[in-house]
Amino acid sequence: MSDSSEIRTSDSDDEFIMDMLYHLPRPRLFRGRSNPLEEFDEFDFKCRFRLSKESFGVLMHLIVQDVKHETKRNVALSPEVQVLITLRYYATGTFQAVIGDHIRVNKSTVCRTIKRVSTAIARLYPQFINMPRTAHERSIVQTGFYKTRNFPRVIGAIDCTHIRIQSPNSDIGERFRNRKGYFSFNVQVICNSNMEIMNIVSRWPGSVHDSTIFDNSLVRAKFENHEYGNNVFLIGDGGYPCRNYLMTPLLNTSTQAEENYQRAHIATRNVIERIFGVWKRRFPVLAVGILTQLSTSMKTIVATAVLYNMLLQQRDEMPHNEEPIRPEFLHEFNANPIRQTGNLVRSQLINSVFS
Repeated sequence: MSDSSEIRTSDSDDEFIMDMLYHLPRPRLFRGRSNPLEEFDEFDFKCRFRLSKESFGVLMHLIVQDVKHETKRNVALSPEVQVLITLRYYATGTFQAVIGDHIRVNKSTVCRTIKRVSTAIARLYPQFINMPRTAHERSIVQTGFYKTRNFPRVIGAIDCTHIRIQSPNSDIGERFRNRKGYFSFNVQVICNSNMEIMNIVSRWPGSVHDSTIFDNSLVRAKFENHEYGNNVFLIGDGGYPCRNYLMTPLLNTSTQAEENYQRAHIATRNVIERIFGVWKRRFPVLAVGILTQLSTSMKTIVATAVLYNMLLQQRDEMPHNEEPIRPEFLHEFNANPIRQTGNLVRSQLINSVFS
């Protein structure tokens, strides 16, 4: 009996030890990390990370202090590797585990890194995204628009675009489902004739109408307070109300002057549609879908807008033979006509300029 009891006790001890070992946390594995700056030439680097090595150096100079870890414990990621991880995510929109396998870091590290770097880049907003602040700056923007199709006094083209996101999986999730059936942010953008983004609002769910976003924006209040000067215009599609400072297309034309206005309006406003296409092609994560929490997704949208303007200023163009994004990812919604309230100003403009 004693021998049997000892055997059973020994078996129980072995089972207990094995169970403890099984439930111990897995040891951290520090893999050798790749260095894309050394692995890829200029062309391949730009294709994979959407900017040149020179522009990457400029970006690092601007945000290195914000992303640098204060300690080197646990083999902390260098600022360069953190930014490369985030840029690779912007360039693909793929799962974070795949990004981690590419750079050889853990998925959870990729998640934290994307949030950290996106926040740092988004903080550059005041440096790269601004409405014209002085009379001289407004004059330059107006001249640029006028050269497009002789539409006078325009200081910005406005429109909204839907940026795909994953389902929020919460009580507010359905607010983000747009009328095409997928989840998105409805992002308002104002640009100039040089395809620079001058203002962006990225916090509204996809179910919200373009005009609601504009009505609740700071830029609308500034226009109504004449902070951008008197007798200047935004130019938008039929999804916006026609106001003293916001010119929209006519529903129907009956005179040659109205036809001239309509053609000039369409050609002048076309720049904002081109921006959406270029922006989403440069950073495909905006087209195929952002797979992060809502707060990080909003920062990602602003960060890519900052990068878009920075690279435009750097004259850093994408290679012409890159793989195109499927057209359905770039599709924009048609605007629904709404009640117009600035018809008198629009009629005076048509009669004085386009007749």
